[in-house]
Amino acid sequence: MDALISDFLKNLTQKNFQQLAADFMSQSAAFISNAGGVIPPETLSKIEAVLKEGNLRAAVDIIEEILSEAKNAALEVAVIGGSGTGKSSFINALRGLGHEEEGAAEVGVVEITKKKTPYKHPKYPNVTFWDLPGTGTPTFTPDTYLEAVGFATFDCFIIISSSRFTCNDALLAGKIQEAGKNFYFVRSKVDSDLYNERRGKPQSFQRERVLQLIRDNCLANLYDIGVPDPRIFLVSNFELHDFDFPGLQRTLLGELPAHKRQAFAVMLPTLSDACIELKRGFLKEKIWLDAVKSSALAFIPFMPILKGFDLSEQEACLKLYRKYFGLDDKSIAETAMKLGTSVQDIKGYTRCLDFWALVKDDSTAAKAMRCAESFCSVNGGVTSVVAQFLKACFLRSKFLDTVADDAKLLLHKIINAHI
Repeated sequence: MDALISDFLKNLTQKNFQQLAADFMSQSAAFISNAGGVIPPETLSKIEAVLKEGNLRAAVDIIEEILSEAKNAALEVAVIGGSGTGKSSFINALRGLGHEEEGAAEVGVVEITKKKTPYKHPKYPNVTFWDLPGTGTPTFTPDTYLEAVGFATFDCFIIISSSRFTCNDALLAGKIQEAGKNFYFVRSKVDSDLYNERRGKPQSFQRERVLQLIRDNCLANLYDIGVPDPRIFLVSNFELHDFDFPGLQRTLLGELPAHKRQAFAVMLPTLSDACIELKRGFLKEKIWLDAVKSSALAFIPFMPILKGFDLSEQEACLKLYRKYFGLDDKSIAETAMKLGTSVQDIKGYTRCLDFWALVKDDSTAAKAMRCAESFCSVNGGVTSVVAQFLKACFLRSKFLDTVADDAKLLLHKIINAHI
């Protein structure tokens, strides 16, 4: 089969490849993620260049390498904080686990973490959150902290406090920066601060004013202890859809190495509209990569009929998107319990759970498109490739948009049920 493909590709004209490159690249802008995806700009330019040179195999090899690196990349996130800062609750929330569920990080008001402890994501084992002890103890001093915890293995550091950040936090941030790693200050438990302020000053309470005071206090605190241009994110471990958590997600995703972004993007809990849109935007870029890769064989006559984006692949694609957005069968059952309803009721107002309803189309236009696709498949060449590319893009985009919209719908129902 490989020899057949190679011989066929050698006989294609330079003009065909240039037209193919133009067709593919004209579609790419609609799929590239603004938040930072798996395709660095220089790699996108390289794909375009090798297509114009007539080297389709090289373009497919580049794409396969990108997808393989993204799929197999491990993500190691270090979370640092002392006792009572909400560090363990933060890790559990990112992993989608309640405090009492199996495998959850232990939560308590006394210092529980005496050594670095890994917690893998229950659905995505390539993602690990490390619960690290706070600094300032005889075992973990700022001067020796990074070496003691093995800083080189971590992709980024999150420093958490529920009140004021300390000089030790500032010293640690400086050493992390010197080591060439990214770090983020997270001020936790802002929901408790708002509750206490509202309770103490019910008549003068203003939510946004209180949040700004907390932010200003944290910034002034960090400036005072020697952190230039600090970035601070206000979060609640029980209301991750609110405050600065969506902004933290976008920042982390944008600053991770390209090949590690998929691991972070797919594991994000769908706890806000912003998070769902962030994940949708990222996965759209992967649609473009998958479509280019899967359509390449359509150059060869009859090949799409034998090895196209068929029903089994389409169903697997939809199931994968459902998993990414927390709409797999297990998650739907858990959501039904939260809402006090049945899985059947949820199926009544969502569309992504019915695969056949999404792919079935008996309209005259759809029948004409299928006939055109079959004709192109028999003849092969550039027209066949473009037809398969557009088909894959359309179906994958339809699946992704349907799942993302359903995720929003269920999210709002869960939020409203708890108001």
